[in-house]
Amino acid sequence: MAESRNRPDRCRIDKWLWQARFFRSRTLAAEVVTDGHLRLNGQRMRKPGRDIGPGDTLTFVQAGRVRVIRVLATGTRRGPASEASALYADLDEPAGGGAGEQGSAPGTAGGTASGAGADRRSDGLS
Repeated sequence: MAESRNRPDRCRIDKWLWQARFFRSRTLAAEVVTDGHLRLNGQRMRKPGRDIGPGDTLTFVQAGRVRVIRVLATGTRRGPASEASALYADLDEPAGGGAGEQGSAPGTAGGTASGAGADRRSDGLS
């Protein structure tokens, strides 16, 4: 941890995942790492205090989807989503239609729930 204090281009894995908005809390990010569900440059990591920096590649599962992320920068705070997205490059996005899967899954779940609620409301008003 002393290394990351001396080098501004380095950051703890759990802190970076939280700052980049992959997880809602730093505790959740740390649990993913300690459970062995994250790979750093192809090697399984179990220490959330391990430093990462620009050029490192992280692989982990998030919401049932395997994410492959290249670290572009370390942040200084957990800012808005636009600021967080500047910290990484999503290596899965251009290849294989990852955006199609991402768009269809929430739309399907949201459409079903919204459709059911709308049907019930319209039936009750008629």
